[in-house]
Amino acid sequence: MRALAEAPQLLMHYAEIDYNYIMSWDYYGKEWQEIKPKIPFKQLPMILIDDKHEICQSIAILNFIENISGMRLEDPIQDAKASSILQSAQELFLPLNPAVNFAVGDDFKKRRDDMLPFLETRFEELEKILISNKDQFFIDNTPRACDFAAFHHLDLSRELDEMIIKKFPRLEEFLDDISKLSSIESYLAKRPELIDVSIEPKLVIDGKPELTGTKKM
Repeated sequence: MRALAEAPQLLMHYAEIDYNYIMSWDYYGKEWQEIKPKIPFKQLPMILIDDKHEICQSIAILNFIENISGMRLEDPIQDAKASSILQSAQELFLPLNPAVNFAVGDDFKKRRDDMLPFLETRFEELEKILISNKDQFFIDNTPRACDFAAFHHLDLSRELDEMIIKKFPRLEEFLDDISKLSSIESYLAKRPELIDVSIEPKLVIDGKPELTGTKKM
């Protein structure tokens, strides 16, 4: 699925940190349901460091990446503002990500219609912040973890309904600015494409459409 592993990957590409992306069943040699009880908090994504340190929770992963790349804000006020953006973006995960990655037919339509008021309210608040600070990104002119987290959810919303984001021109500009960063442009060009949303969602991996879900196809 295209979900909470996206922002960490975007940030690592921007920070030029090499990493390997491995599906759980390939790393552990077992199906997800079998290994899930042994994973911290029983959920993914997880970053594995030095083959022994397992860090789950995407915000913790993003904070770790910022720390090791020297991108953490030293000003506590600016750092708190960045954290507020990151948490606000994270709250878009439900119901947006599951609906786009898994829902089909009437279930998809109902989820989309039910969540639109919430999405529009949150998008409006995010746009106000971008307009008020007059910088390119949420904190300043350097993209940070909060920016990549917001980018993921805003970008994914276009799979739900491509017209939502068009109501917020400053957010559209933000998406365009992130997409045009050379390292991000390269990543977006090669990441698995999400297709057949609302019909039978799939990710095209190495040229082969794979059904979204928690089992190796």
